[in-house]
Amino acid sequence: MVRFENVGMRYGAGPEVLRDVTFVLEAGSFTFLTGLSGAGKTTLLRLMSIAERPTRGLITLFGRDLATAKRSTLPALRRRIGVVFQDFRLLDHLSAFDNVALPLRIAGRKEGEYARDVKELLAWVGLGDRMNAVPPTLSGGEQQRVAIARAVVAKPDLLVADEPTGNVDPEIGARLIRLFAELNRLGTTVLIATHDRNLVESTRAREMRLVDGRLVELRTPRP
Repeated sequence: MVRFENVGMRYGAGPEVLRDVTFVLEAGSFTFLTGLSGAGKTTLLRLMSIAERPTRGLITLFGRDLATAKRSTLPALRRRIGVVFQDFRLLDHLSAFDNVALPLRIAGRKEGEYARDVKELLAWVGLGDRMNAVPPTLSGGEQQRVAIARAVVAKPDLLVADEPTGNVDPEIGARLIRLFAELNRLGTTVLIATHDRNLVESTRAREMRLVDGRLVELRTPRP
């Protein structure tokens, strides 16, 4: 599903943020990405979601070498990826319902085909009574839950999430992890960047840790 080979990344003339990062995410895997602030987690997720190109090294997604992939093929690859950004990136003029439904509309589906699924998903993340609210009227934690619902609504092949439980209480956080686990059970490959040790240690998922831009695998789940 995902392969990084000796990937390095720097911004401008600055030092490398990622150094010789090599790993493979198998299809259907569930992985936590951990590390201190500034270790490079967000940069790695941006590379994986095709928001950035590496300075050096090879990235392969869905069997395609991104270095040689034509620019015209990238939008189709991006549509196979669900992304939860730390800054949410919601559209302020759209309701919570419409923000979540946006990927389905872009894919050409009609509202009658997806309205029930979107409403059920918003109810699952605890926003059943806020689906008509626009983002500026929602709290940070509520906006985060809308962003998560938008990322998973189309059942992507790959989900990458940057601190998805960072602004919610433990009960909602546990519910969101169950949502990710269910999506994973249905076949989605999941990578979650987090600082929450309790979250990582409560699961048997694989853990990869970034230390000063280098990747260390700390734990591989037992069969």
